[in-house]
Amino acid sequence: QVQLVESGGGLVQAGTSLRLSCAASGRTFSTLAMGWFRQAPGKEREFVAAISWSGGGTHFADSVKGRFTISRDNAKNTVNLQMNSLKPEDTAVYYCAAHVSSDRRHVTFQYSFEYDYWGQGTQVTVSS
Repeated sequence: QVQLVESGGGLVQAGTSLRLSCAASGRTFSTLAMGWFRQAPGKEREFVAAISWSGGGTHFADSVKGRFTISRDNAKNTVNLQMNSLKPEDTAVYYCAAHVSSDRRHVTFQYSFEYDYWGQGTQVTVSS
């Protein structure tokens, strides 16, 4: 079992930045490819960003490309989502997800069904 705990959410103004973190436990972190998803009220959960087990591969949704970055620290078992130039439409609950993988290539995953474990989510609210 893998436990994922997100932190760093909050209420911010448009144009500012926020950094989300996800702490993982229960499995060797370097065997996990990680992702961030979000779900706004009344909408389906959507992909935000993903990072390969090594950090050598990343992928972003078009809506956040150029504004968000994703990084990981395998020594600290954490993955971070740096969100800059936030917009009101970024308001959502943000979820961290883990994909258990033995694939040593720098692959990322962008579909929710590809992920095996999920955190409880952290609320991000961006006011205009």
